[in-house]
Amino acid sequence: MKHTYKHTLLIFGLLLTFGSCSKGSSGGDQNMNIPQEPTPVVLNPADPVLSFPLNNEPCLDTTEVNDTQSSVDFRWNASENALSYVVIVRNLSTATTQEFTASSNEKTIVLQSAEPYSWKVRALGASGSSPAESSTWRFYLPGPEQVNYAPFPAELTSPISGSTVTPIDGLIDLQWNCSDVDNDLARFEVYLDQVDGTTLVQTVDYSTATTALQVPVDNSEIYYWKVIAIDNQGNQSNSGVYSFRTN
Repeated sequence: MKHTYKHTLLIFGLLLTFGSCSKGSSGGDQNMNIPQEPTPVVLNPADPVLSFPLNNEPCLDTTEVNDTQSSVDFRWNASENALSYVVIVRNLSTATTQEFTASSNEKTIVLQSAEPYSWKVRALGASGSSPAESSTWRFYLPGPEQVNYAPFPAELTSPISGSTVTPIDGLIDLQWNCSDVDNDLARFEVYLDQVDGTTLVQTVDYSTATTALQVPVDNSEIYYWKVIAIDNQGNQSNSGVYSFRTN
C-alpha cells in the first residue's frame, strides 16, 4: 500500500505541473493572437483662403471705435481638418506684429486707423499635425474722413536683409516691390550707406510694381539701405532699413 500511495502522489504532482505549463503556454498563444490597434492617421489642416479685408485695397467696411481706432471683421474660408486659427496682423508702418486666436473662420480685431497692414491666417489641427498658413494680404485702414492713402511701405526683395552679395564690376542691383491703393505712386527715394541707411543716393520715378536700381559698392563692406515711397499727394511710407554684406 505504501508503494502504491507514493506512486499516486508522484503521478498527481506530474499532472499538476503539466496543467500549469499548459495554461501558461495557452495564455501566451492567446496574447500572440491579439490584433494590434492600427496607428491613427493624423490629418494636417488645409491652407486657409483669405476673403476679407481685400488685398491691396482700403478697408472701408469697419466699425469706428474712436477717433484713432476701428474694428475690422477678418474673414477666411474654413480649413478642412482645422480645429482653431491664429490671425497674424502686422502694422507695416511700425513693423509690429500681433497674433489673435480664433475658434472659427472669422475674428473681429480693433486696430489703429490711418495705417497700412498685412495679414495672414495659420490653421491649427489635431495634436501631431502640421499647421498650415494662408497667403499674405495687405490693406489700408483709413482714418475718419480720409480720402487719400499713403503708399504701402516698399518690400525690399534684393539683397535679402542679412545676406552676402558679390558685386559685378563694383555694382549690385537693389530691388523692391511697392503698391498704392490710390494708384498714385509718384517716386521713390533710395537711401544707402555703411552707417544707418540715411544717405539719399537717388530718386527713382515710379513705373511698375517692381523697381530695380544699380548702385556702386565696395568689396567686403556692410551696407544699410531703405526706400521711401511717395505718392502724388506727398504721402510717404518707409520700408525700414535692411542690411547686406559684400564679398
